[in-house]
Amino acid sequence: MSYNILIVDDSGSMRKIIKKILLVSGFDLGEWWEAENGQAALKILQDHWVDLVLSDLHMPVMNGLELLQALKKEKNWSDLPVVFITTESNENRLNELLALGARGYIRKPFRPETIHAHLSEIMGEPNAKGMAISDEGCDF
Repeated sequence: MSYNILIVDDSGSMRKIIKKILLVSGFDLGEWWEAENGQAALKILQDHWVDLVLSDLHMPVMNGLELLQALKKEKNWSDLPVVFITTESNENRLNELLALGARGYIRKPFRPETIHAHLSEIMGEPNAKGMAISDEGCDF
């Protein structure tokens, strides 16, 4: 089953890297959309079916926390899985996101196999067979 994903990050380069990593990782990617902040993400969600949101935390206009709060208030989006891809290292802040309903977080830099394993678990899919975790390779 392929998954439609919304990538939310104020950095266009990071959005492209995340998309590339999803493709390289073997995660079953359907359609994807990109938004530069939470406000733009909400507009995309009004017009498109999305199975999963990957969001940065620190963004202008509407940050990731504000996006998560808006999604949880809206009946149609309250169960939409949100995973943060962030540089945030404050454990209290990350635990706050989880307490508010985030399905998880992935710290930057990350590896393709890390993102694949985490997203497969969240979406209820088994990890890809033959996907080896290695100390070699690229970090993103």
